[in-house]
Amino acid sequence: MDKIPSVDLRDFLSDNPERKQKFVNEIGKAYEEIGFVALKGHFLDDKLVSELYGEVKNFFDLPVETKQKYEIPGIGGQRGYVGFGKETAKGFKKGDLKEFWHFGQYVSDDSKYKSEYPDNVIVEELPKFNEVGKETYQMLEKTGKYVLRALALYLGLDEFYFDDKIAEGNSILRPIHYPPITEEPDDAVRAAAHGDINLITLLMGSQGKGLQVQNHKGEWIDAIAEPDELMINVGDMLSRHTNNKLKSTIHRVVNPPRESWGTSRYSIPFFMHPVSEMSLNALENCVDENHPKLYEDTTAGEFLHERLIELGLIKK
Repeated sequence: MDKIPSVDLRDFLSDNPERKQKFVNEIGKAYEEIGFVALKGHFLDDKLVSELYGEVKNFFDLPVETKQKYEIPGIGGQRGYVGFGKETAKGFKKGDLKEFWHFGQYVSDDSKYKSEYPDNVIVEELPKFNEVGKETYQMLEKTGKYVLRALALYLGLDEFYFDDKIAEGNSILRPIHYPPITEEPDDAVRAAAHGDINLITLLMGSQGKGLQVQNHKGEWIDAIAEPDELMINVGDMLSRHTNNKLKSTIHRVVNPPRESWGTSRYSIPFFMHPVSEMSLNALENCVDENHPKLYEDTTAGEFLHERLIELGLIKK
């Protein structure tokens, strides 16, 4: 496959069973073959997207000393600011050429996850930053819920199989700033080749060249969304749970051509995580003689902790 397939969530949301099944078949096939789709018909409107990019740019334009106030020690970068070059892809020594922010789950005071999740960090200098971030988080979470319902049907499960696993899940919204490149990068890239940790990732900001996906032949192909599309890919948790029936695809963000080094790039992924106690053990209907079990049993919380150590965000 040399192009990312495009699907429309409105097919799944329609009252027409044939359109709904068409979406299920299309997204399932794409996730078996390449692990990525471009999705139209999501719940983000143009106004919200525009406001979010404005607030994100305003934040990353703040002085470094101001941003560093929001770097919270001891939480593995799970909320607030993470400075330039601090995250390193698994298997790489060079830090990625990026800085980013984390919005996390919003839970009520009486939620059993209140003590498990760090509080979101409030940016005092930008009164709308947190409000717009929260609304975006919730619209992407809603979009992801329906994508997972379609995948549940594709896998022969109850449509609502994932609902209770993602309700109050440990999902993260990560606005990323790839600053202008000012000197020869010395083998570092904006985001080195990696697979995502979570169930699925919903990515805003892949309208220009930069994001590349590795297909099953080992070839790198450009993943470029239309202005009204999100790029959505399978993460390692979902791949493990389906015994690699749905593929977590290696992807990267390459440095721009030298003539574009002076420009910033912004992208905003939403990493959809389940609650920590979700079992990632291989689904019974994804294991047979031709597809033996590939992975050891684990939970989402255990797997996440292990991967954050590998990324350098948590120290052993």
